[in-house]
Amino acid sequence: MTAPTSIIISATAAGDPLPMTSPLGCVVVPVTPFAQNASILWCTETMRGAVIDPGGDIDRLLDAAKANGVTIEKILLTHGHLDHAGGAADLVDAIGVPIEGPQPEDAFLLDSLAEQGARFGLAGCRPCRPNRWLKDGEQVTIGTQSLDVLHCPGHTPGHVVFSHPATRFAIVGDTLFRGSIGRTDLPGGDTATLLRAIVAKLWPLGDDVAFIPGHGPGSTIGEERRGNPFVGDEALKRAAR
Repeated sequence: MTAPTSIIISATAAGDPLPMTSPLGCVVVPVTPFAQNASILWCTETMRGAVIDPGGDIDRLLDAAKANGVTIEKILLTHGHLDHAGGAADLVDAIGVPIEGPQPEDAFLLDSLAEQGARFGLAGCRPCRPNRWLKDGEQVTIGTQSLDVLHCPGHTPGHVVFSHPATRFAIVGDTLFRGSIGRTDLPGGDTATLLRAIVAKLWPLGDDVAFIPGHGPGSTIGEERRGNPFVGDEALKRAAR
């Protein structure tokens, strides 16, 4: 099983070219046979954090939080698929924290987590509902830090992305990958909707923004605009001809 990976999140004071200590820390813990990038994101001032997309392997996530001195205060969900939300109910039982996200359009997926698990031979997955549904334009807090919520449907109807402009960093779930995009052949998926969401919501974040996808290695917005064969600038130009 892949070991957790610490992510260096850079931050620069406005108008000051010298780097400063980042207000956020992050460790990525690939979980379950899906190798889904569950992330522990925390405020370095308070050492309070969130688990984003706990798809399973809850003990590994709790061990990673402990190893980094992080107190988990909430769960954040980008969307309702099994590989991202399948362990949320178990994590709530273990540490008693609330769930925030995704948007309510993904309620049908969160309600069907047990059925999703059965289809993939994963026993013990349980439905969950968030304490707070999210919507585009809202914010979520981690310690003293706030992240912007961006609704990016297409992979699922209620998929959200979490963006931290101050550190030029985002967690994008299954919208965008290095060299690819999220699947759109599952219930509620739609390719045209996903492409529109990426262009309208992710590209404006800026080419220098680094992101963690739901699976595989991270990338930057600029790298994907330059070379992504599905939604890069050249790919979209070819499709428009």
